[in-house]
Amino acid sequence: MDFFTPPDSKAAAAALDVCHEYAEPWLLNHSLRAHAWAVVHAASADIPHDGELLYVAALLHDLALTPPFDSHTMPFEEASGHLAWVFAAGAGWGRVRRDRLAEIIVLHMRDDVSADDDPESHLLQVAVTADVSGGGLDRFTDQVKDDVVTRFPRLGFAEAFLARADEQAARKPGCAVAELMGSGWTDRVAANPLDATGR
Repeated sequence: MDFFTPPDSKAAAAALDVCHEYAEPWLLNHSLRAHAWAVVHAASADIPHDGELLYVAALLHDLALTPPFDSHTMPFEEASGHLAWVFAAGAGWGRVRRDRLAEIIVLHMRDDVSADDDPESHLLQVAVTADVSGGGLDRFTDQVKDDVVTRFPRLGFAEAFLARADEQAARKPGCAVAELMGSGWTDRVAANPLDATGR
């Protein structure tokens, strides 16, 4: 199965360009791994979904963790959702599709969404959880895990991501990531088995 090839669309190509321009290498690779995990899970669990919408959401879901787009008042997932909405408007997407893109990005930091109710949000949640804290990695074979991390190395992801999360929590104590920081989540992120490869 080819889970590395992006959708063949101008919006998908532009999302990758934006992520290359603004996301540090560790964050860019996280976004690309998130897409790969999502595609693998969709195939194995037979979850029909909008491939372009999922790809763009995966590429843009964390851009508000970068200095140019960081909001000092708004949770990063909400700021990323707004940023993605503007991106989608520039890509010529209609309002309903723009709203869906922003919704998917916001929901990746909320309670679990079922695949039946919202396949793209479910897939992004599964993918990001696996990549960040290692939750649900048993959904993926050892070969898939090795392929994904080889193609898009971790590059010190856990340390860099936790530093950004800590900054977010300190400035916005009511946000979702602040709640996670007090739940033992940081230990799970630091102990993610994906980092055992050393890549």
